[in-house]
Amino acid sequence: MPPGEGRQYECSPMHAWFFADGAESEDRYSVSIWRVAPHSAGPGAHCHETNEELFYVIEGTISFIVGDQRVVAPAGSFLRVPAGVIHDFENNTARPAGVFNVFIPGGFEARMPAIVEWYRAQTHIEAAGIDSGCRL
Repeated sequence: MPPGEGRQYECSPMHAWFFADGAESEDRYSVSIWRVAPHSAGPGAHCHETNEELFYVIEGTISFIVGDQRVVAPAGSFLRVPAGVIHDFENNTARPAGVFNVFIPGGFEARMPAIVEWYRAQTHIEAAGIDSGCRL
């Protein structure tokens, strides 16, 4: 795949690019890049009961929470999140940050349209000054 290609999803303040998932990998894995704006939260604490995640920091510094451990990971760092472990990531710096992500098994991208809509709704709710009480 040439540079700049891939399927993109805006989850402000995050932006995701997917390169392989679904039929391309027979749902064995999902490959994506997630970029996080400066001083911005990531997806929120969550877990995947049956999926393992691999993260490689490609730009900036990402702060991860994996279970009860906090890891500040500069570019070049690798992190594995076992299935069933609560995790989150965010960018606490003044520079953009990004991670290369592998989700095993795949099938994650099929959820992206709903995730994008959730983030879009949260943006409108926050702009109106309403606390939705919703969290991922």
